[in-house]
Amino acid sequence: MSTSASDFDKFLAHLNGEPRLLVEAPLAPIQGSRFQPTGFPDLGAASYRTHDGREMLLVESAQSVANRLEAVCWDEAAADVPTELRGIPYVSVRRGTAMLTNSILEAHRLNSPYILEGKDPFIDRLKQELGASETGRIDHARLATVLFRYDVNTLLHGVFLAKKDIAGGRMRLPRALGGFIEAVDVTVAASGGVKRDDVNPSGEAKSGFGHVPFHREEYTGSLRAFFNLDLGQVRGYRLGAPAERLLVGLALYKILRFLDVGLRLRTACDLKAGTPVVSAPAGVALPSLATVRGALPDLIQAASSGFANPRVTVVEFKE
Repeated sequence: MSTSASDFDKFLAHLNGEPRLLVEAPLAPIQGSRFQPTGFPDLGAASYRTHDGREMLLVESAQSVANRLEAVCWDEAAADVPTELRGIPYVSVRRGTAMLTNSILEAHRLNSPYILEGKDPFIDRLKQELGASETGRIDHARLATVLFRYDVNTLLHGVFLAKKDIAGGRMRLPRALGGFIEAVDVTVAASGGVKRDDVNPSGEAKSGFGHVPFHREEYTGSLRAFFNLDLGQVRGYRLGAPAERLLVGLALYKILRFLDVGLRLRTACDLKAGTPVVSAPAGVALPSLATVRGALPDLIQAASSGFANPRVTVVEFKE
């Protein structure tokens, strides 16, 4: 066992019997004081007020943070998972010899239409291994075992296998790992600009010509990221200690790597993180990203008996 794995096991010992692992970190713009929150159709920025009158802002939603936590598990330059995650199972979708997508990149993981709606025999194998009829109780331990076999990430971020011919569309797991970013004591930083057209300043704006003035709203305030890992749900999968250690290690890797490299949320929202801390359970020190990264190869190997063989399941997408 590596030193990192040993240090990580010491951290895990503090989580025995605990229902949640809660982590938070202060954030700040990498330059200046303004930031751009996420916007929603017909709503704009999600601002609200607490019961005691504090002005709040949802900067990044739980849905968006989930996508970003998954994204740090893929190396675009190498077209592969990062080195420390090599050997982790996932489903790769091919069209001919080229990779089309995979279950790490897909928003709904194994419920991707590129995995379930093609003509590859994988869908039949999945149905057989899940073994659920349209009626009767779902065996969630069996579901977790199958999901762990093909895509470990799915057990952290949840899945809804919304196909009628898979247990009547009732196969689902909620997120075990969640997160969001919010700001407190916010004020609006209003600004604006103009799209210039020095050739034809009075041209038709609807066609893209002419000077077009615009306004924009950014915000200032105190930013903080929050993360929640449901340890009870992880144990409830009944996958055994090696799988549980891997799931906690992978969750921490996602959180810490997101805070390290994933905080350029938008053009006008480029953030940096302060020191992340464990807010529950009390008195627990968070391991460093280097410690978690160093522990992962041993954690992956220890849980590998539950993985598919080969570990990367290749699916051919044919419409």
